[in-house]
Amino acid sequence: MMAHVRLPHPIVLLLWGIALAAALTWLLPAGEYERRDDPQTGRRLVVAGTYRQVEPAPVGPVAALVAVPRGLVEGAEVIISILFVGGAFALVEQLGTLARGARAIVRRFEGRGIWAIPAVAFVFASFGAMENMQEEIIALVPVLLVLGRGLGVDAITMVAASLGAAAVGSAFGPSNPFQAGIALKLAQLPLLSGAGLRLAMLAAGWTTWVAYTMRHATRHRVAVAEGVDGAHAGDSFSRRDGVILLLTLLPLATYVYGVLRFDWGFNELSALFFLAALVIGVVGGMGLSEATASYLRGMETMVGASVLVGVARGISVVLSDGRVIDTVVHGLAAPLEGQPPAVAALLMIPIHGLIHIAVPSVSAQAALTMPILVPLSDLIALSRQATVLAYETGAGLTELLIPTNAALMAVLLAAGVPYTRWIAFAFRGFLLLTAIGVAGTLVAVASGA
Repeated sequence: MMAHVRLPHPIVLLLWGIALAAALTWLLPAGEYERRDDPQTGRRLVVAGTYRQVEPAPVGPVAALVAVPRGLVEGAEVIISILFVGGAFALVEQLGTLARGARAIVRRFEGRGIWAIPAVAFVFASFGAMENMQEEIIALVPVLLVLGRGLGVDAITMVAASLGAAAVGSAFGPSNPFQAGIALKLAQLPLLSGAGLRLAMLAAGWTTWVAYTMRHATRHRVAVAEGVDGAHAGDSFSRRDGVILLLTLLPLATYVYGVLRFDWGFNELSALFFLAALVIGVVGGMGLSEATASYLRGMETMVGASVLVGVARGISVVLSDGRVIDTVVHGLAAPLEGQPPAVAALLMIPIHGLIHIAVPSVSAQAALTMPILVPLSDLIALSRQATVLAYETGAGLTELLIPTNAALMAVLLAAGVPYTRWIAFAFRGFLLLTAIGVAGTLVAVASGA
């Protein structure tokens, strides 16, 4: 029945989320933790045991409305990266390279298109594990849809093989700097501690998600498209196309290295793709001025997704202004005190899931919750490794479902997949992945690592 429910446009849905967040600022008591700057992570962290109620700061209708443009300002780095990265991929699409590449893949898997899914999912899960890939996928949706039509699979399959696989890699990857990396630092554990367990969880999660996606693809086959959209769809993949594709992937590879080695962020990613787009245009036979104009036209196609990201950020703006985010965290963490270690670890998973609705950034959630939950874990003899795994499972996997995940909503919008149809598909897969996360967390509890 869920698949037949029609929801409003994603931006309208998020505006309702802002209204709900504003209402909560009137209903919940205001409170806050003290915070300190942490030189090791470069983030502002809460100080455990310092929660106190403060003067209420309810958010009225005007302030809630202003949270929309403020969300755009606060999400500027992400929004700019969507424009710069998306514009580059749109430029490559204008050159016909993506269409010809998709056509080559279709020919490679002719008659057995469903077996391209593991290959696609492996690529995206790897990027998820290495650099928490999400927003970057928005720009790839058009070519993913072209590829899906050639393989005879529906849009949900391609979203699952890309964004879904990236979320699995992000949640279970042992070296993801924005999830495992930050949480392990805050728990004062070595970066790759528990890597064997995490790799086992990643392998199990990836295999489960791919099998689940292929099952859906088999049951929802679509007619294979005869051709590939694009002005040059009939041409074969050329050596120039190979160079252009390499120039498109080079910024991503460079960015992954920069994230792991130099703590790079979205601004560096944007700069890399800005330069790459101009070079790609020239290699593709355009003059520098024509390449710039085409790049700007490509950016125009990403405006809707960029606005959606800003509106989603408005929800956390409202909750922060109303001074209730810390109240939510404090209220959810309180029941963990005095629980047996295994019970506390299992309770942390849904608690992180609930917190992630209000704090849809995994790095921000780690900075908010780890300083509170790690000392609490020490008091109840729960291993810090289990505490981190509970966070990764609860926050990381919830990204598959929550409407406040702007990247998810933007990808669904670009792919033409209604949110309710995605939930109807993804929820059972989410439960299977959560079971893997629970099992891994319990192993960490039992081992005391």
